[in-house]
Amino acid sequence: MGEPNRLMSHPSLWSLLAFVVWTLVIVLFGIGAPRIAAVLARRAPPKSFAADVPHGSERYRRTLRAHANCVENLPVFATLVLLSRVTALESSLFEVLAVLVMPARVVQTSVHIASGGNRAVIVRFWFFIVQLGCFFGMALLLMLGN
Repeated sequence: MGEPNRLMSHPSLWSLLAFVVWTLVIVLFGIGAPRIAAVLARRAPPKSFAADVPHGSERYRRTLRAHANCVENLPVFATLVLLSRVTALESSLFEVLAVLVMPARVVQTSVHIASGGNRAVIVRFWFFIVQLGCFFGMALLLMLGN
């Protein structure tokens, strides 16, 4: 039968894979699809999406920022998870923290895209704090080696 799937024994790896897929889903459906639709409908030329010029609806611009935030945080999360594998860290607390990152990321991103209101910003902030707490906890566990 071969070697068992390594992802199955490490929830942190599943969480990392989910983070990657979530980031790709945001870019594909939240940014790519609206751009392609605008070009195909001749509402915008292909070159009209310069990064340094605001364009699109407010929701579209929030999606761009939410995607950028995913891209900014993915390397931090990936580094922590991959370091845990490289160092063969066996910590159930590490795994729990890594798994908690994804629901917090999904809520943060979803709220970011849905609304720019004050309450939404506060909710987004708290779910980002959850992720940061997980990142710091994971880093601490790596430093302590347990």
